[in-house]
This record gives sequence, C-alpha cells and structure tokens, in this order.
Amino acid sequence: MENQKSNSSLKAIIVVLSLLLIGSLAYMYKMSTDNQTSENKIMSEKDKLNEELQAAIAKYDAAIADNTSLSSELTAEREKLIQLQKELEKSKGDAASLAKFKNDYLRLKREMDNLMRENEGLKKQNAALTTQRDSTQTVLNDARRVNDTLVSQNDQLAKTVEKASKLTVLNLQTTAVKQRSSGKQIDTDKARKADVLKVSFTIAENQVAKSGDKTYYIQIIDSKNNVLGEKRTETFGDKVLTYSFVKTVKYENKTVQVTQDLPVENIEGGTFFVNIFDKAELVSKTSFTLK
Repeated sequence: MENQKSNSSLKAIIVVLSLLLIGSLAYMYKMSTDNQTSENKIMSEKDKLNEELQAAIAKYDAAIADNTSLSSELTAEREKLIQLQKELEKSKGDAASLAKFKNDYLRLKREMDNLMRENEGLKKQNAALTTQRDSTQTVLNDARRVNDTLVSQNDQLAKTVEKASKLTVLNLQTTAVKQRSSGKQIDTDKARKADVLKVSFTIAENQVAKSGDKTYYIQIIDSKNNVLGEKRTETFGDKVLTYSFVKTVKYENKTVQVTQDLPVENIEGGTFFVNIFDKAELVSKTSFTLK
C-alpha cells in the first residue's frame, strides 16, 4: 500500500517536472523567437537608416554641383552625414545605439532641409541673373553689330567720298615747238629743232573736291631715261620723286585748262615719257616721239 502511494507521488513529481520542463522550453523558444524578431527589426531599421543616409549624401552631391555660394556649407554638412554613416556601419546594432543614430540623422536632416531651401533660392536668383546677363549680352551684341555696321558704312562712305573728291587729270598732251625771236611758236617733230616742250592737260570739274591751290609735279623723261628740266627731287614718305617742273593751279571746282612750257636744248630724238604726279601718286601719263 505504501509502495503504491510512493509510486503515485513519484509519478506526480515526474509529471510536474515534465510540465515545468515543457514550460521552460516553450518560454526559452518564445524568448529566442522574440530576440530574433527584435534583432531582425533592428537590422531592418539599420539598413533603412543607412539607405536614407546614402540618399541624403547623394542629395548633397547634387546641390554642391550647383556651385552656389553655399557650396562650402553643403560640403561640411555632407561630411557629417558620411561620418555618421561610417559609425552606423561599425555599430553593433542594438536598439539604444540605433535610436541615437536616428536622432543624430534627424538633426542633420533638419539642417540639410534648411540648406536645401536656401540653396534652391540661390539657384533661382542665379538663373534670373543669368537670364538678365544673357539678355544684356544680347543687347550689347546687337548694339555692337549695329556699331560695327555703322563703322563699316562710315569707312565705306569715307572711302567713297575720298575717291569721289580726287581730281581727274585728262587730255595730257606734249608738243615740241620751235620758238621764233618774234615769240611765235611753230610745232616740230624734230628733236634738234625743238627748244620748248609745251605740256597741256585738263583738270575735270568736281563739286565734291576741296577747292584751293592744287600742286602737280610734271616729269618728262627722254629716251635715255634722263629727267629733263629742273631735275629737282621731292620726298613723300618713303618715296622720292625727281621732276621736271611744278605747276600750281587755282582750282574752284570747275574745269581748268592748264598749259606750261618747258625750255629744252640739244635734246636727242626718240620716245619721251610724260608723267603727272599728285604728290607721290601718278594721276596721268602719255608719251610722244621726236625724230
């Protein structure tokens, strides 16, 4: 009878212990599951925070590329995010440290939001200034083109006026004559009889030209390339002119007939060349032949 009671008590104890063991195992399993769930949640939140940090850094990169006056401030705040991201990656991932990282990130994000708004305002100002500058540059370019056109037209007009104002020398002729003692002149085609070369030419009418005294240098060259007459020289810049005589004409914008005699002696036959210069510029030429 006592043995039966003892066995019953033992069985009761075993049942109780079994129940306690099962309860403990269930509790331990639950705790393990809860810990794993909590750890997975922390890791998930850590990954999410890391992604947000990476996105914020990329946003800073884009803002810095705008090259506004806030570039240095943006760069400094970006470095803070990079440092926070490095510390997050090294952390063990417990709830307390993750909460601290979140708070730090939120604080830095508030600063980032403020800087981004300010940077956006500066971008708009820069865009407006660029548009204004481009408009101003366009106006300046248009004005420059108009000015260049006017300068070109003025230059062309000045050249046209200068060209139009030049006097034209026409009908250049030279005749050899024999001077009689009576003063009478007789044309001759023989060099040995000639003692005067009569040069004549016409200055055409020009209303644009400036009136006043006009000086021409007449050059007569014989067949041996000798300059007849005075044989004086005049320098015009880097040019030197040897001439036979100078003729000054009073010009009043009307046609003028000019004649001038050049005394000669002992000239030889051949072809003679007559040139008229306005300073260093050749304005008319002809030739004649004497036997």
